[in-house]
Amino acid sequence: MISKNTLILALVFILVLLSATSIFTVSETERALLLEFKKIVRTDFEPGLHFKLPYQEVKKYDNRILTLESKPERFLTSEKKNVIVTWFVKWRIEDSTKFYKAVGGDKAAANIRLDQITKDALRNEFSKRTIREVVSIERSQIRDLLIKTVNPVVDGLGVEVIDIRVKGIDLPEEVSSSVYRRMEAERARVARDFRSRGAEAAERIRAEADRQREVILADAYRDSEIRRGEGDATASEIYAQAYAKNPEFFEFYRSLGAYRQVFKNENDMIVLDPDSEFFRYFKKPK
Repeated sequence: MISKNTLILALVFILVLLSATSIFTVSETERALLLEFKKIVRTDFEPGLHFKLPYQEVKKYDNRILTLESKPERFLTSEKKNVIVTWFVKWRIEDSTKFYKAVGGDKAAANIRLDQITKDALRNEFSKRTIREVVSIERSQIRDLLIKTVNPVVDGLGVEVIDIRVKGIDLPEEVSSSVYRRMEAERARVARDFRSRGAEAAERIRAEADRQREVILADAYRDSEIRRGEGDATASEIYAQAYAKNPEFFEFYRSLGAYRQVFKNENDMIVLDPDSEFFRYFKKPK
């Protein structure tokens, strides 16, 4: 016969077990669904402590922004050139009921669907643009177009796309080599053009410098000749004035200068007639 204490312990155990299977909590970062035989019976759970029947099931989903990282994908541009693109998507669960019905509440399945939808949108946008446009265009334009295209499609999954960003755009190896060769040839052409312009400018500068040099030298020679002529004229005028005042002294002074010039060295020798006018002041020292 079962004792009273044993019965009480059994009842307490049952109550604890029922409590453990009937109480659940929802945090501020979660969304919760209450299922009864796989059917949704309630979705409006606020953060906090809640109760359910033992046979009911609770599904919880992360309410924060999630990230989908893509694998490198090859897209074709409008000029039929391949590019390797990587991107990421920021998304969150907007409607937990739709999310459960569409993908069974499986985040991995949602990522697969979202990746394919985003990939199709990117492929469509890249097919409208050349490589140059894809690389140089404002990334925000592509972002806005992608979000506008993708959100109506993923609404059926119960999710909302917050952001789509292209991380990198690379060329395949075979395309990169040809592009780099073209870029190298273009840079070489530009360099040659700059060198030829520089050489032309240098020749023009040198020619102008030579012309200015000749002009400066000619002007300097002209000015020096003018100054020399003016000096000679002034000297002649001074000599004439001096001669007019005392012709005899002037002739004597000029003769001394001539003697000094002729007999500059001891070995200098001159052959003249002793009665020559050159020795006039030697014969008449007074």
